[in-house]
Amino acid sequence: MILFWAGLLAVAMLLYVLLDGFDLGVGILFAFADEPGRRKMLAAISPVWDGNETWLVVTGTVLFGAFPAVYAALLSAFYLPLVLMLCALILRGVAFEFRYKAQTRFRWIWDIGFAGGSLIATFIQGMTVGALVEGLPMKDGHYIGGTFGWFSPFAALCGLGLVLGYSLLGASWLVRKCEGPLRERAYQLLPVLTVGVLAFLVTAFVLAVAMHLSLMDRWFERPYLVLFPLIGAVSAIGLLKAVQRRNDLAPFRFVALIFMAAFGTLACSFWPYMIPFALTVDQAASPKESLAFMFWGAGLFVMPLTLAYTLIVYRLFHGRVTEATYE
Repeated sequence: MILFWAGLLAVAMLLYVLLDGFDLGVGILFAFADEPGRRKMLAAISPVWDGNETWLVVTGTVLFGAFPAVYAALLSAFYLPLVLMLCALILRGVAFEFRYKAQTRFRWIWDIGFAGGSLIATFIQGMTVGALVEGLPMKDGHYIGGTFGWFSPFAALCGLGLVLGYSLLGASWLVRKCEGPLRERAYQLLPVLTVGVLAFLVTAFVLAVAMHLSLMDRWFERPYLVLFPLIGAVSAIGLLKAVQRRNDLAPFRFVALIFMAAFGTLACSFWPYMIPFALTVDQAASPKESLAFMFWGAGLFVMPLTLAYTLIVYRLFHGRVTEATYE
């Protein structure tokens, strides 16, 4: 049962990164578009963006119910950045809705709110991952690092890296959903952002080795980890070729593969720890009775229904954005 909930948590996190990742990326790119482009960008994500954040709620719920020790430690460590991230997501949602109703002369306020909220939320998510990779100050399963014990230049670099990554996801989504000048602009951004993401990944790896991070020992203990960077590299090549061929559907798939390869690298490097090297999956898990009780409700019904809803929505709104969509 512990493995079931650990796997479910991994799936929920990956779905959040891929799904909310592209609409956060669109929000970041939103700052650099003109008014017609911004209207198309909002139309490209409007049917799905709110549902994408459901997977963030699912992730938090699974942590709270199935792995409360991890939930408590992470909340203690990242209390300030997580509150700031939630505020950014709220601002982003308010700006999304109010922009349609605002007078033209005040619309710039909500434009800043939408783009800024997307940027801040993305940066904090990346910085959180970077802090976990570098290692949190922990003792007996409890965080002891103080208010800013999570912050470091490496964590900030990871925040910038995720900004580039989500922007890449967003550009690939715009290629898939939009037409005209916005689509061409997204095609122009894809190679630049791809190179930027690859440069970040290489830089982060070199810094991790130079800093002698404990997590890097896993690369010597588990040589199969090299498969994930190879998958990412092949996907990046496929992405660049898809851009040359102007294959509108392929870029998003290749970017998703790059993210899945990065996610797989982290997951296999962390295992069996949920917070390296302080809390293992077994140590963090709720009692077996609690996990079994949750399974008959959330595991057997809520999660499959949420996944089915997501699939149906994406199937219904799989077409391109047209003039009638956003007018």
